[in-house]
Amino acid sequence: MPHEPRSLFLSGTAEILVAVPMPDHDPAPRAGGPSRRRPPSCPPRRNPYARLFAAPGARAFAAGNLLARLPMGMFSVSAVIMIATTRGSYALAGAVTATGLVATALVAPYTARLIDRHGQARIAVPATVLAALGSLALLLCVHHDAPDWTLFAGYAATATTPNIGGMSRARWAHLYRDEPGALHTANSFEQAADELCFMIGPVLAALLCSTLFPEAGTLVAALLLLTGMLVFTAQRATEPPLAPRAPGDRAESLLRAPGMLALLVVFLATGSVFGAMEIATVAHATASSAALVLALQATGSCLAGLVCGSLPAAADPGRRLLLCLTAMTALMSLPFAATATTDSLWALAPALLLAGMATAPAMVTGMALVQRQVPAERLNEGMTLIVTALLGGIACGSAVGGSATEHLGPTAAFTVPIVAAALATVTALHLHARRA
Repeated sequence: MPHEPRSLFLSGTAEILVAVPMPDHDPAPRAGGPSRRRPPSCPPRRNPYARLFAAPGARAFAAGNLLARLPMGMFSVSAVIMIATTRGSYALAGAVTATGLVATALVAPYTARLIDRHGQARIAVPATVLAALGSLALLLCVHHDAPDWTLFAGYAATATTPNIGGMSRARWAHLYRDEPGALHTANSFEQAADELCFMIGPVLAALLCSTLFPEAGTLVAALLLLTGMLVFTAQRATEPPLAPRAPGDRAESLLRAPGMLALLVVFLATGSVFGAMEIATVAHATASSAALVLALQATGSCLAGLVCGSLPAAADPGRRLLLCLTAMTALMSLPFAATATTDSLWALAPALLLAGMATAPAMVTGMALVQRQVPAERLNEGMTLIVTALLGGIACGSAVGGSATEHLGPTAAFTVPIVAAALATVTALHLHARRA
């Protein structure tokens, strides 16, 4: 699954003085010579990412966030390799991971609602322990050759894994609730972190399973998840406060929030772009080559996300979202053009790199819209609904892309991401027109 000025992450040099204060008026001219105007003073300029992590506790919870998020790119690949290696069936491996995806889509919004209502540390830690036990149960069932149905039950138990990305974004939103520029940078950092983890996670999982033992990827992923969540939730000073709630008060469904359904469709279609692109790329190349070129797509998205964070926040996020999705639709035609003209991966690789550069800005801007539409005290629930739509889109895109590959060929399958991106664009246009 998926998903600049240069040196954005270079530490140190957070401030660069470009001028010194000068008088507001020119000094008196010298006799016989022209007056000399001194340059006006300029305020200090700061690296937006250095400023972002200057908040007390930000670095600590961000470190726990990254540690707990890395397994998100490991679990599925680890499970497939582990089950396929020991049971000799990719069909069984795919069915088990698909069951886990469906279970996550059903359970995650309720877990998020409990987190918003009772606090991150109070709910996320036991939910993570339960998910880790589910991974351990899956591992033991595979290792001891338990019946196939136990694999489905074990992997389904991992559905209680909290949405660490949503909880982290909720903390940023609380820290920088009065600073839209800093919050925009934080959203961009979170999207870049998603891309980075889904670049490194599958590679790490495959390496562990192939060099150590088939269960190694699942075991390490569960340990990383639990450790990272404990580090993250231990930072109580940055945890968003709970909103007061009257006894028996029942909150309305977030689906009734203005524009929320349209945003869910946008993210569903965007997820379809990811799922279809992955299937089409794997069908066009060998497994090892596909991993490399898909990593280029994630790299392009990661870099674009960092650049997006260095730019000012959009005054009209709806308009920026529309522009980003329009660009994504146009750039998604590049992989199709590359595969239609040549079979060379040297042509597909740069096309995927450029296509990936449109996805992160669209995701960052979409998340900013969610933060505007959803009450602050239910932000994690809103983010989890978006992630659920994204996961559903990936599943749909994979299914449609796989069918197109089988019946029409890999080149034709590259048209599916174009259509999905166009659907997202049309939906964003409708949303923007209603908000205007």
